[in-house]
Amino acid sequence: MPRFAANLSLLFAEMPFMERFAAARVAGFEAVEYLFPYEFEASELKRALDDAGLKQVLFNAPPGDWAAGERGLAALPGHEVLFHRSIEQALDFAGVLGVGQVHVMAGIANAKGRVVRAAYVENLRRAAAVAAKRGVRLLIEPLNPHDVPGYFLSSVEQAATIIEETGSSNLSIQYDLYHQSRAGGELIGTFQRYRSMIGHMQVAGNPGRHEPDSGEIDCRFVFRELDRLGYEGWIGAEYHPANGTAEGLGWFKPWKKLP
Repeated sequence: MPRFAANLSLLFAEMPFMERFAAARVAGFEAVEYLFPYEFEASELKRALDDAGLKQVLFNAPPGDWAAGERGLAALPGHEVLFHRSIEQALDFAGVLGVGQVHVMAGIANAKGRVVRAAYVENLRRAAAVAAKRGVRLLIEPLNPHDVPGYFLSSVEQAATIIEETGSSNLSIQYDLYHQSRAGGELIGTFQRYRSMIGHMQVAGNPGRHEPDSGEIDCRFVFRELDRLGYEGWIGAEYHPANGTAEGLGWFKPWKKLP
């Protein structure tokens, strides 16, 4: 049965961030994810998780200067020192929070040539080896070129070849159904082709990136198929509620375990 994690960066935004953990639990979620933990103390976040009885399943490594438009460092030649420092910071947080998977953003590269690809592959290879020693798996996520122009990693096929090129067994794909829908569709077929490499999934409706049951994605069919195919990982609910978080959770009711 698919297991859903509330993305607290987007859901329950009607309240202060630290109150969203309890709200997610009341809504029936057993796990959470969010973009970045770094503005808080790791111990404070861990306390919020424990108080709510939640598991945290994912966050992102530092992306560089987010406010200035940076979306990761891994594929940026010349940023190697900063990138590997960011991985150490992420792994420190993961250790405190008990998180087993961290998403590493590629970045917006000015070119897609051999130099950029070589830097990306080598950075991922080194980072994955360091993360393995800390018991953490790294993920890479293709982002569709409409929402994030210039992002280096833009397809699941590309992600698979990058992982193969690193030769690392500690790298997996973060498969976002919203990004796949915008980039090319064939949600289940793509999942089946690359399922052995997929470590985490996310979902939102398309267009609009609202609730999964809005737009052209038949989320009921997709979730049933993932269940039938035996997907046992988490699916992050990473969407912008159209009219309030609680009001839009109808899609989640058939899948939650808590009353």
